[in-house]
Amino acid sequence: MALKIGIAGLRRGLGFARLFAARKDCRVVAVCDNNRQRAEEAATQVQANAFDDFNKFCDQPLDAIVIVTPPSTHFECTVRALDAGKHVLCEVPAITSMSQAEQLVNKVRQTGLKYMIAENVCYFPCIQLMHKIVAEGKLGQVVLAEGEYIHDCRAIMYNRDDGLGGGEGDIPSWRIKFNPIQYSTHELGPLLMILQDRIIWANCQESVFSEEGKSGIIHSQIALFKTVGGRTIRSLVAFKIAREPAHHFYCLYGTKGSVETDRYRWTDNLKLYYEEDADHKVLFDVATSLTHPEAPPEALAGGHGTSEYYMVDDFVRSILEDKQPPLDVYKALDMTVPGLCAVDSAQKGGELVPVPIF
Repeated sequence: MALKIGIAGLRRGLGFARLFAARKDCRVVAVCDNNRQRAEEAATQVQANAFDDFNKFCDQPLDAIVIVTPPSTHFECTVRALDAGKHVLCEVPAITSMSQAEQLVNKVRQTGLKYMIAENVCYFPCIQLMHKIVAEGKLGQVVLAEGEYIHDCRAIMYNRDDGLGGGEGDIPSWRIKFNPIQYSTHELGPLLMILQDRIIWANCQESVFSEEGKSGIIHSQIALFKTVGGRTIRSLVAFKIAREPAHHFYCLYGTKGSVETDRYRWTDNLKLYYEEDADHKVLFDVATSLTHPEAPPEALAGGHGTSEYYMVDDFVRSILEDKQPPLDVYKALDMTVPGLCAVDSAQKGGELVPVPIF
């Protein structure tokens, strides 16, 4: 019997709707967006019912809800969906305040429902290859990891509605005040997955400038995190600086070698160095791709290569096979909470802040 799926948030969420609709074990029966026209257009594409009221949407006969709404609504939408008896796949970040962390864990425990964080970068082929290299011990003991996310979002902060009343006219979207380092899930998720580690300390510095007569605009934030395993992780996130195209960068330094993504072709090439490799005395290239070679054509519907296809597959299997999702609520908080602590550190002038583990 096919799972009945609901998708909330239909700009980015439309890709998820298409992925679930293409599966034989799922059927998208409801979609929801505050923008009624967007909801109806998406509903037509996947032959579902359209809603612009999230509460009414949650009360539909659904097995699972995919939350792709703005970050400030993730926690509230997740709790409402769980209370309605629905499994949840939620976009990053999982929460936007420390007070929500324990509440989220308790809600997932109380309901016994599946919760998975939709950190798609964990499913990128280049990241999965880095994971394999580390797991095979080719780098020795990894002692330092780095991650960057640079994405100039200034053009969409005022001229694209965000579903919450912002992004139109003189009203900025949620992005204008959102601390960039809270989006370090895209770095911390993959790196913590690869290292099998957790973060216990954070400190952060930020670049704050005036812009178009407005003061206190955060252009970038850079954090140093300390892990349980004694490693240091550096994370840089910036959404208001001039750099095209947008890019991610990942690097792992070990006692026997290193691996990093190519700064200029990050999804297509890795740079490796193995100390004991007689054939390569310097960095050498290993080709990767944005798509998995074995993926079916419909896997491209998610919008970021084939990563979302495999992420969705893991979520669906966790429900059908009644097993823990690979990116469960604890992993969600592992990759989300450090960013919140980094914001706290930045606001305290770079003070070292402890990171709780849930």
